Amino acid sequence: MAERIRIQKALSAAGVMSRRAAEEAISDGRVKVDGVTSILGDRIDATTQRLTLDDLPVVIDPEIETHLLYKPTGVVSTADDPQGRPTVVDLVGSTRRLYPVGRLDMDSEGLILVSNDGELTNRVTHPSHGITKTYVALVEGVVTSATVRLLAGGVSLEDGPARAVSARVIDSHSGNSLVELVMMEGRNREVRRMMAAVGHEVLRLVRTAIGPITDQTLQPGESRLVGPEEVLKLLKSGIQR
Repeated sequence: MAERIRIQKALSAAGVMSRRAAEEAISDGRVKVDGVTSILGDRIDATTQRLTLDDLPVVIDPEIETHLLYKPTGVVSTADDPQGRPTVVDLVGSTRRLYPVGRLDMDSEGLILVSNDGELTNRVTHPSHGITKTYVALVEGVVTSATVRLLAGGVSLEDGPARAVSARVIDSHSGNSLVELVMMEGRNREVRRMMAAVGHEVLRLVRTAIGPITDQTLQPGESRLVGPEEVLKLLKSGIQR
């Protein structure tokens, strides 16, 4: 029989909050197990039951891992590749069976999550949950304020209209521009196609943030584990939109 532990211990062990704070959250009715509001003294099976705090999932299964990886160019965002190209899963090097959370095309670089948390994957990848991704694009030509407004207002692509949540020019130099775009959707090569549609070819594309998660210390090919507090902050960033 699986071990059942007190809910406040589970929240503390998951790294979400102290036991004292967990007791207060339970008393306030903010904690649920399998959709049922918990009371002090309740216990949970960490491997089979679903724990939520403020209706956000809390990972208490020790088998669940989420990594933040800086994907270099030339690496594919898949778990395996029939052509033998390096994958994001190869770079993380975990002993668990992990999968990329969403995609980042082979010619682009930057942050991507790699995880075996199915609920996290669904919330991050489906636009209905409102979790944004931030990109910085080096593009040919000088991007004007009118073009920025067009990117935020929406441009027509072959698979339908696309728009940035926000767009701004960071810098312009030597006939090129550095543009930051915050995106909600994650269609194939969407940023590249949007910039091409407004007359600016992308020379380099870097994803710099997933929701509030970012890390300027990671070098291409490096990764780190994502903590439970970061995961909750990420999920909360979506539902607040």
